[in-house]
Amino acid sequence: MVDEATQNTETPTDTAAAPEAAPDLNINDLAAMKSIIDVASSRGAFKPNEMVPVGTVYAKLEAFLNAAQAAQAAQAAAAPAPAQANPYA
Repeated sequence: MVDEATQNTETPTDTAAAPEAAPDLNINDLAAMKSIIDVASSRGAFKPNEMVPVGTVYAKLEAFLNAAQAAQAAQAAAAPAPAQANPYA
């Protein structure tokens, strides 16, 4: 008689497979969140006692997005203009 434990020739699979991908959140997502808060508040989705924390988050998002936009504009202004080929050379 063959022992059942020895018949199992399957190797255990590795449960720690590939690492999970990093969360993908960017400036466009934050701008969308700001718009969602704006639309939801204009439609009365928040109770009066919830408006202060919602407004605080909204103000933080707005400040962050304005700073990010200013940083992108400064970076674009600081980048050297690409050299154009001289067509007469």
